[in-house]
Amino acid sequence: MARPLTVGVDGSPQSLAAAHWAAREAERRGLPLRLVHAWINEPLLVPPDPDEEVARGLLDRTRATIAEAHPEVPLSAGLLPEVATTGLAEESGRAEMLVLGSRGHGPVLGFLLGSVGLPVIAHAACPVVLVRSGRDRDGRDGPDGELPADGAEGARAGREGDGDSGDSGDAGEVVVAIKDAGPAALPLLDFAFTTAAARGAAVRAVRAWGTPSLFGADVPDSLEANAGASKDLEGAEADVLSGVLAPWRRRHPEVPVTEHLRFGNAAEVLLSAALPHAGLVVVGRRPHRRLLGTRIGPVVHAVLHHAWAPVAVVPYDIDHGSGNGADRAAA
Repeated sequence: MARPLTVGVDGSPQSLAAAHWAAREAERRGLPLRLVHAWINEPLLVPPDPDEEVARGLLDRTRATIAEAHPEVPLSAGLLPEVATTGLAEESGRAEMLVLGSRGHGPVLGFLLGSVGLPVIAHAACPVVLVRSGRDRDGRDGPDGELPADGAEGARAGREGDGDSGDSGDAGEVVVAIKDAGPAALPLLDFAFTTAAARGAAVRAVRAWGTPSLFGADVPDSLEANAGASKDLEGAEADVLSGVLAPWRRRHPEVPVTEHLRFGNAAEVLLSAALPHAGLVVVGRRPHRRLLGTRIGPVVHAVLHHAWAPVAVVPYDIDHGSGNGADRAAA
């Protein structure tokens, strides 16, 4: 049985946008969709926990809205009788992808991760996608509150594609950050190319170069000034990027690929590529072994706080079950 795309919902416009986004993605991939709602509050947070009947009503209204807007998608829903961080992390082990809505910082283009988002991203066993509603991308926080009782307005948004359905960037490129050239990059590239193929979209593969550490490090002025050395290093990095992409081009000949190699800081290079092009930004993160840690890396953190488009964070240590990883990157 295919694993579902799972969405965490809480009745907010942002989580409804995430659910619409996930439903469209599930339909493209031919996968079922699962809606979950964790109704036990985190310790020390207020207001107190709602009762189960209230939580069930919220989940049922969300399900009705999504079912009306996306009738072709197999849909299930479940309450998680635990705190969100625990429940969503556990759900990620049974999901193809976990999708979360996120509230924007007013005029700041980014995601408000809070006490739930960061721990889930850091520990999820599958890719986690952060989606904002259209009103957040316009720089205005959407009002909190539950769905309309009949779900009609949310269903209309999902069908007609207005800003709050989370779909304004679906048609853009899949922009993927290429840091590692070895086997660690396989889950990241598998996700990016599979997503692009399902959407009929192009892939833009982004790599920053500079110091030997390449991604996320400052670049000394002396290197930039030395045109000969810089040209040689740029050529070597171009060869690395082409080599990493070659087996994926063979596996997905239908996916157009743009190689985007730039001198500079990794986060800045990635964001400069993503802002004009991206329908989805894909970044990788290292395995996080500490149970309570929330470190996700500086590049991932920067992209989550400044990207317009939905952002997918892919653990480097997963297997999506989509075959042999482009023949294990052609060995």
